[in-house]
Amino acid sequence: MVIGEKQGTASAVNHERRAQVQPVVSDRLDGLLAGLSPRMRVAASQSPVTLAMVLVVVATAVFSPETFNSKLFMAALLFHLAIAALCVATPWARIPAATFAVIPLMDCIAIGLTRQAGGPTLSVLSVMLVFPVIWLSAQVRPYMPVLAIAGTVLSIVVPAAVQGSSPAGGSMIRTLILPLVMSVIAVTAHVVANTIRRHRVRLVENEQDLARTLAESVRRQALLDAVLKAVGVGVWVVDTRGHTVLANRAMRTDPALGGVMGPAEGPGALMLADRCTPVPSGLLPAARAAAGDAFTDELYWAGPADRQRAYSVSSHGFPPAGGQEGGAVITFVDVTTLVSALAAKDDFVATVSHELRTPLTSILGYLELVLDEPGHEDIREELLVVRRNSEHLLSLVNDLIAVASERMDLSLEETDLARLLALEVDAALPKAAGNGLQLVLDVEQPLPARVDPERIGQVVRNLLSNAIKYSPSGGLITAGAVRTDAGLVCSVTDTGVGMTQEEQEQAFTKFFRSARSRETAIPGAGLGLPVSKTIVEGHGGSISLDSEPGVGTTATFILPLR
Repeated sequence: MVIGEKQGTASAVNHERRAQVQPVVSDRLDGLLAGLSPRMRVAASQSPVTLAMVLVVVATAVFSPETFNSKLFMAALLFHLAIAALCVATPWARIPAATFAVIPLMDCIAIGLTRQAGGPTLSVLSVMLVFPVIWLSAQVRPYMPVLAIAGTVLSIVVPAAVQGSSPAGGSMIRTLILPLVMSVIAVTAHVVANTIRRHRVRLVENEQDLARTLAESVRRQALLDAVLKAVGVGVWVVDTRGHTVLANRAMRTDPALGGVMGPAEGPGALMLADRCTPVPSGLLPAARAAAGDAFTDELYWAGPADRQRAYSVSSHGFPPAGGQEGGAVITFVDVTTLVSALAAKDDFVATVSHELRTPLTSILGYLELVLDEPGHEDIREELLVVRRNSEHLLSLVNDLIAVASERMDLSLEETDLARLLALEVDAALPKAAGNGLQLVLDVEQPLPARVDPERIGQVVRNLLSNAIKYSPSGGLITAGAVRTDAGLVCSVTDTGVGMTQEEQEQAFTKFFRSARSRETAIPGAGLGLPVSKTIVEGHGGSISLDSEPGVGTTATFILPLR
């Protein structure tokens, strides 16, 4: 299956896997620290001060060994050693988490003592205060920067108190500027740490959202793959250039459609409904879909002449989205069996109709002979009933033949359509009056037209008959005709039971009858409208219905001007 979206999903999955295999340094450090016990985390945080003091001791031993003669210096070194031991020995998991703050505070005092004992030579050790200050200030609790500033002050006050001197007796940098600088560092470190923490939380949330979205995308893709594999309908997705984006298994494995998705979907890939005329290249489904043309249930034939298959083809476009270009989804539904069944049904109807018409014609002929001969006056009324019903039956048979062949032989001649309509209305007046209906004629005089008067009269009779049958007593039926730019427009309007939208869509289907007509046992064979449609379209015209349940129906047919 060729799926652009699927390729995009696969790329996202690969990117996610690479990100998991190659984490950044900060992620590795976070993972390392998160796996440590509270005791080891405190020891790790203390390690910068401890390592720095080891370097100070080494440098002092090399460049100023006489400093080791100072008892205060040695005491300060022992204090540092005791702090390092305290970090390892204290069970931090059993005491409140904030208790660790005592370690950086002690570091500040120890650094101050070391700097004081070393004199001018080790005055640079004030820089080491950055380690405990940042350690405290980087914590989420808002009071930690205050403790960091307090530790800086203690690093000045405590050594002075131990030596019995005034804290202000030293240099101005150590007495005033150093606490101010460390205060700025403490506040800055706290703000930066909290900002980074918030950003990391958002990043984690975004990563979780992305993971959920990716999982949902993979799930949807798997569902789409399963659906496309399961359906027996050929599904073909093309882009705006007519190139294949997706084709399911039913589309790719159907031998009759083998040439449809070729690199050059040229003439001969599909045939029109007549099964022998190739579809022009510009009217092939992919070309039409790429041009933005939407169509539904169009019949095409595909495959070798001896094994042709019929397909109902539809196309529905989709707009661009998410940076992806638009395209169209084309479906191929194999309707060969249905088309063959319909053809067989029409052949059967036509054959039966022809077989019925021959004996009916003979019956009517002999009836005419009997009626013309004397001596049958006592049964004449019965013979007329037989003739009338035989003529009605012959009319139904002719209608069956007409709708089965979907064409009708017409004898065109110059006719006044207004007079034709008036004659049919006059003929229907007794039937309308018997049903308690008012029948009105509204027509321009005259309306010359070149039509088959018998067939157009049959159309008007069918429409008037339907209006009378489906209108309750007291209703109004209006028959009218007018000349317009579109042609000669004839209409029959009633105030009857009306039709639903679904019934209107099926009204011109052979043998269709509405639910109301079946429930009320209104007579009819469901052939009047199909036959009327065949006749009107045979004249190059069109016929339509406009109906509303409980309000009425208007049947309109338009004949072209000659």
